[in-house]
Amino acid sequence: MRVQILPFGVLKEALSSTPLDLPAQATVGDVLGLLGEKLRDHPSAIGLLTRSAVSVNAEYAQRGQVLEEGDQVGLLPPVSGGSDQAAVEAAGPVVTCLTREAIPVDALLAAVKQGSDGAVVVFDGIVRDNTRGRRTLYLDYEAYEEMATKQIAEMAGQAIERFGVRAVALVHRLGRLQIGETSVLIIVASAHRGAAFDACRWLIDTLKKTVPIWKKETFVDGAVWADGEPFPPELLTDSGAGKPETRS
Repeated sequence: MRVQILPFGVLKEALSSTPLDLPAQATVGDVLGLLGEKLRDHPSAIGLLTRSAVSVNAEYAQRGQVLEEGDQVGLLPPVSGGSDQAAVEAAGPVVTCLTREAIPVDALLAAVKQGSDGAVVVFDGIVRDNTRGRRTLYLDYEAYEEMATKQIAEMAGQAIERFGVRAVALVHRLGRLQIGETSVLIIVASAHRGAAFDACRWLIDTLKKTVPIWKKETFVDGAVWADGEPFPPELLTDSGAGKPETRS
């Protein structure tokens, strides 16, 4: 059978997006083993693969999952982390999307707020002009869009249920962003400030750890994919694809 391999982020530089022929009843673990063989001369890439998560058809998967003809296997390095136009009308308690347009912060805030709210907490993530002493020129964001769109919508619904807030808006930019532009906007509306603060913090922390969005930083002296936060242990496959040599 044949499956499609979809590497993202920095893994795209070591592996191509290509079909892979496998025997019947092959598993995610079999794919990782084959890819480990392909990367045996690239220990740093193998090390990254062992810290990556895997998806099958835009759902997180474990190494024992059996694959079927035509499956799409995503290789998701730690994340840094729909529609092409951000919504500005809050038609319900959840407004989420990915967009390549400038995020309309003021319009979204006005659309989310209602008279019953005692607090609205806003997280406005902005592209800064430096990282660890290096001057930044611009950022590029990419995503596994089908998967990320689904996940941010699910996260917003979970925040409402978990923290008892009234409404959540979560919008993330993709493509090239200049200094000072908003990369991610989270708005939480609630009757009480404590729940709104807690939900907003949970949303940005969870997004950074689990949603497949990656960031490439371009500096005056070069460009790098940003190091992502480690995936939660339950999302890792423990791939066993090999470990880089220990050097003294």
